[in-house]
Amino acid sequence: MLYTVHPSPLGELLIAGPRPGTLASVTVPGQKGGARVGPGWRRDDAAFAAAAEEFDAYFAGELTVFHTELAPEGTPFRQRVWAALDGIAYGSTLTYGELAARAGLSPRAVRAVGGAVGANPLSVIRPCHRVIGASGALTGYAGGLDRKRHLLTLEGVLRAGSAAPA
Repeated sequence: MLYTVHPSPLGELLIAGPRPGTLASVTVPGQKGGARVGPGWRRDDAAFAAAAEEFDAYFAGELTVFHTELAPEGTPFRQRVWAALDGIAYGSTLTYGELAARAGLSPRAVRAVGGAVGANPLSVIRPCHRVIGASGALTGYAGGLDRKRHLLTLEGVLRAGSAAPA
């Protein structure tokens, strides 16, 4: 596995993938279940230079869609939920129930959908920060709710200091 670290407003991102330009994970410091540099991993900053540029543009408010190739590992169920996550547009939110429906799943699958969202290995790029509770409250984010607030404020969903989407 190749990796690099890249500074961001969320802390140093750990960016990793199986080959140059292909991301398997993006982790923020202290992220629950986040990737850690493992045995045999090799640092290669040049391998992810294009992804780093996209992150810089996103955090500068200049990029709304990432174009980096993704190769995360996950069960077929998780891949289905993650594909639905990919369809949540910049500057918008969905509830877990709405995400389940988009994935073609029963409303009874909401807890399992939440588990798949929480297991998302591609923080920021795959927008799990855009999923909110049924009441409109910000809930669960493996990178922490302060980071979720930061991302939703950056995308214009929240006003600075606000606790819930408008």
